[in-house]
Amino acid sequence: MSEKIIFRSYKVTIKGKVQGVSYRFNAQAVAHKLNLTGYVKNLFNGAVFAHVEGKEEEINKFIDWCYLGSRLAKVTEVEAEETDLIGFQTFEVRK
Repeated sequence: MSEKIIFRSYKVTIKGKVQGVSYRFNAQAVAHKLNLTGYVKNLFNGAVFAHVEGKEEEINKFIDWCYLGSRLAKVTEVEAEETDLIGFQTFEVRK
């Protein structure tokens, strides 16, 4: 009997020193490695927002990475909330 693959969708907000430190591009690389879809973008308040979809185990790995971030990032808080699936085809960096 094969295991059913469950896809999830999460909105993730990352706070701290996360803009101007290549956070979004590193997040995109991690998402591609984990076969996740969605997008990442900077917010006006200095935070970074990601909407990720994929296998729950891979999303958990992505969220774990969000606490570390890029080499120069100083993450102070990560908020993750499950949301409805959109059906993204790729993972992109948005302006």
